Amino acid sequence: MRILRPEEIKVFPDLKELSPEELKEAYALAKASFTAADLQLYTVDEEGVPMEDVLKEMEETQRKADEKNP
Repeated sequence: MRILRPEEIKVFPDLKELSPEELKEAYALAKASFTAADLQLYTVDEEGVPMEDVLKEMEETQRKADEKNP
């Protein structure tokens, strides 16, 4: 069994039911292939939308809904 990275996959393989031994092997391979670079993807802050903008948009949507249904 071999763990493939997303960039290595050209065609999605057919799904098959794995035995408990195969699952154990797959988990071990996946764990062993998980690198510090993989972990880094989950530790980088992503730029988001300021909460004030979200709240302003929600209030505007609510105001419009209230105007339509007095």
